[in-house]
Amino acid sequence: MTEHPDALTTLLSRYSTAELSGPEPTDSELRHMLEAAVRAPDHGKLRPWRFLVVRGGARLELAQLYAEAALRREPGAAPDKIEKERAKPMRSPLTIGVVAKVTENHKIPVVEQVLSGGAAAMNILNAAWAMGFAAKWVTGANAYDPMFLQALGVSAPDQLLGFLQIGRPAGTVPAPERPDPGQFTTEWHR
Repeated sequence: MTEHPDALTTLLSRYSTAELSGPEPTDSELRHMLEAAVRAPDHGKLRPWRFLVVRGGARLELAQLYAEAALRREPGAAPDKIEKERAKPMRSPLTIGVVAKVTENHKIPVVEQVLSGGAAAMNILNAAWAMGFAAKWVTGANAYDPMFLQALGVSAPDQLLGFLQIGRPAGTVPAPERPDPGQFTTEWHR
């Protein structure tokens, strides 16, 4: 078996950061990220994922959806709270919405389809990191808001798994401490 030490270094060094700036990934770099995404495990070859690329002026449109959703959930919200919501999609030059494209009543359980979407998202994050980008996976109330989802073109049974905000690292952000995997590991035997 061939070893891939650079890949292991990438996996062991990756962390999420909200401090993102431009420039955004080029079309070629974005394509590499999406190529990594579709390498996710896919039991039954259902291709149970969809990706919504938000960049350029579309970021302002998404920002407006964030503000509208916040006002629907809290009609009397203070203007600064709404502006804080509006600012969220502007935190990065590129956002990728990851959608689990669910086929109900299929021999492949829904949970496996959703997990494949999650694996695709993680592959994007790892590819971005390997190419020198930083990223953060965010969800929040909008990921579960039916009207927000409808505006994105996501309808049940599909599920928005979240938004991957991608950009260049802005400044030096120390990597968070990671727990010892031994705390979560049990050697199983019968």
